[in-house]
Amino acid sequence: MSLIHMRHLKAFQIFHTAATSRSFTEAATKLCLTHGAISKQIKVLEDYVGKPLFVRHGRHVSLTSDGETLAHYTQDAFSTLQIGIDKVMMSSHTAIDVSCEPTLTMRWLMPRLVDFQDQHPDIDVRLSTAGGPVNLQRAGFSLAIRRDDFVLDQDYDKVHLVEEWVGPVCSPEYWQTICPSEADQNTPLHAAALRLLHTHTRATAWQTWATDAEQTVLLDGQHRHFDHFYFCLQAAIDGLGIAIGSYPLVKDDLARGALIAPFGFIPSHHNYVVYKERHTDDPQHTAFISWLQQQLSQMIPTDNIN
Repeated sequence: MSLIHMRHLKAFQIFHTAATSRSFTEAATKLCLTHGAISKQIKVLEDYVGKPLFVRHGRHVSLTSDGETLAHYTQDAFSTLQIGIDKVMMSSHTAIDVSCEPTLTMRWLMPRLVDFQDQHPDIDVRLSTAGGPVNLQRAGFSLAIRRDDFVLDQDYDKVHLVEEWVGPVCSPEYWQTICPSEADQNTPLHAAALRLLHTHTRATAWQTWATDAEQTVLLDGQHRHFDHFYFCLQAAIDGLGIAIGSYPLVKDDLARGALIAPFGFIPSHHNYVVYKERHTDDPQHTAFISWLQQQLSQMIPTDNIN
């Protein structure tokens, strides 16, 4: 495989602009060049790759199949370059771009981020919400905070934050409708009276918990489904039923009495982790990860555990 010669870089830029606009004339206007100069550089590139990249239709052009393939890669290349330019222009290595799961961001990280900012006022943490696999370089992220419930193709360093514990949670008022007196809590629960809240993003949460906790009878209850985990937990707070809660995401609501955990918590067999580029040792990243580990070390339940 030969390296791209420096003299062809301009041709790639012109090709990218022409491919995006599907017009040599428009590309010439955007790049402040003549139509002839555009055509000449496209010919240079076509000679270089040994294949036609455009089909000429009078004053109009369209990409060949090889042109479409090359345009896909030039789009990625120029997008990545733009991300790098933006980072250089917007900061002097004082910002961390962090991707974090939406529910963890809203229910745990955001309420605590002021503590990190107080300790590190010179580091700006810029949050974006997303879940699942991530390509840090392509997305422009420094770090990604995730629950490790998926396979990641990229070869990143994986930093353990905390083991996840889960259990059913509901509002005290809702639980009173199921167990209206202290005496009733010592009698078998009528599972059919429960309304189990599910989320598509954790579709097997109830089944997994019920099997591990030997409480499969509870699955005989009614069922209600939500698109997102955040909505599911909010529905539990609002008294619409009982949901499987992740301890870090419900700890604050348990502390203020908005939720209770009548069956306690058990390990979920998953962990919260941070993904980062391999063999990098950025002191700002290290500071933020250390802070995450310190904060999340408090997110293992010490009482009311089954």
